[in-house]
Amino acid sequence: MIEYIFFEAMLRDKFVIFAEQRGVPCMSSDDSMGLLVAVPEDLPEVLADELEDFYTVLERAQEELSLAEGGLNRLAGFGFKLPDGQARLLPLDTDMANRLLTNFTLEEIQALLNSVAHYALEPPDEHLCQILAAQPAKNKK
Repeated sequence: MIEYIFFEAMLRDKFVIFAEQRGVPCMSSDDSMGLLVAVPEDLPEVLADELEDFYTVLERAQEELSLAEGGLNRLAGFGFKLPDGQARLLPLDTDMANRLLTNFTLEEIQALLNSVAHYALEPPDEHLCQILAAQPAKNKK
């Protein structure tokens, strides 16, 4: 199952309706971190991409709701994906979350967390100096 996390029931419900209109079965549950929606992993790629794109739209809406309420006082966390596609949430102190959003876009933060998850769970066999030495060669191609 692929899990999506929400912090507003309205946004979760929009996602469930969107998925079910496309024939995707959803299982909703509450978690200590938020409201979860799980969908099967074996979806056609086009359908999985549609869900992911709509989830991104809803994440932006959540961010806007939180900022309208005076910052990230209720939402202090960032979603990211594990290498196998599972969604996770990194809870953060609200001050740190606000500082990150001041300097980086949500997409940049998620890309960073995705990279950390990838390297933590699937570490490369080479040392950092070997990775850095190989980068100029990749950039010349």
